[in-house]
Amino acid sequence: MEIARELRLQTRVDDHGQNPDTNTSQPSASNRISLPKLIHYKWWLRVTIYIVFILAGQSAATLLGRLYYDKGGNSKWMATIVQSAGFPVLIPLLLFFSSPLKLTTTQPKKVKLSSLAFLYLFFGLILTGDNMMYSYGLLYLPVSTYSLLCATQLAFNALFSFFLNSQKFTPFILNSLVLLTASASLLALNSNSDENSSTKLSKRKYAIGFLTTLGASATYSLYLSLVQLSFQKIIKAETFSSVLNMQIYPSFVATCACIVGLFASGEWRGLGKEVKEYQKGTVSYVMTLVWTALTWQICSVGLLGLIFEVSSLFSDVISTLSLPVIPILAVIFFHDRMNGLKAMAMLLAIWGFLSYIYQHYLDDLKSKAEQSNSGEISGRTVEVC
Repeated sequence: MEIARELRLQTRVDDHGQNPDTNTSQPSASNRISLPKLIHYKWWLRVTIYIVFILAGQSAATLLGRLYYDKGGNSKWMATIVQSAGFPVLIPLLLFFSSPLKLTTTQPKKVKLSSLAFLYLFFGLILTGDNMMYSYGLLYLPVSTYSLLCATQLAFNALFSFFLNSQKFTPFILNSLVLLTASASLLALNSNSDENSSTKLSKRKYAIGFLTTLGASATYSLYLSLVQLSFQKIIKAETFSSVLNMQIYPSFVATCACIVGLFASGEWRGLGKEVKEYQKGTVSYVMTLVWTALTWQICSVGLLGLIFEVSSLFSDVISTLSLPVIPILAVIFFHDRMNGLKAMAMLLAIWGFLSYIYQHYLDDLKSKAEQSNSGEISGRTVEVC
């Protein structure tokens, strides 16, 4: 994390911006110590909010997506559209944060409109394919298996972050990758058990669901790493509106692409029948899709916010935190079987998650120590002067 360096930079900028007629050294020393603490607390508050968005949004969206299929929904394009179609609810937030306060006094260079348009179009198309693969996975796999397979995002993202974002590998991160890989391998051996479950999966459908979910995890991990690279190299704007733009415009592109796919595939002809035959009724059908769309947007804002504040790898780590929650809820609401292999896979995934969290905890301690040493050195310099 670069928090300590950013806080020291902000402190120096704030000190230079003081009234030149004020020559007392003690207030300046106080600002050097208190301001970084204040910014640090605000940073943790923002990170906490984003974490809540991810956990609540992802858990609810996954269960609602499975509910859509279980109660009579069958359109894979419709299930794909709702993963991106909720972006209009973010437009008021974008207008509200259109002129936010910046953490630094340096104004970033204005990005060319053509570059942004290409960026949003590229990410939107990636999201289209990724969301479609997730839809196949959710259709053909039990929720518990699906959610545990999504944990492989962390392993894929660590790999992409190493090459694209200069992410350093430590023993704890490597341990996390090994454990998550082992977790996914156990699920690959679980097809015979799931075949006999209440979902009556065939081996072919299980294989399709397994491979598409694995492919979606890899694609989304690449997407997160590329988003972080775009923030660092192209956008270079330390504002919340830049996070919202990165969510709204690619989601618009993805939604348009999904609508084209819905009509090109001919699935739109069966939507009327699907609504009428939905087991919970028309209102429930509409509300399921609406809330699925809203919860996916909440989750996406949390993911992008953590990329902006920390890194794509940390964002993916928090996403795996829902692992213990979703399979348990799936057993309760959808009567998924929690056999020995699934339980072992879940424990390995949780272990892998905790291994990475511990590494992040060590990084944070190191950052605080560097910040404290910097404050002490600054205070001593003021006293000498």
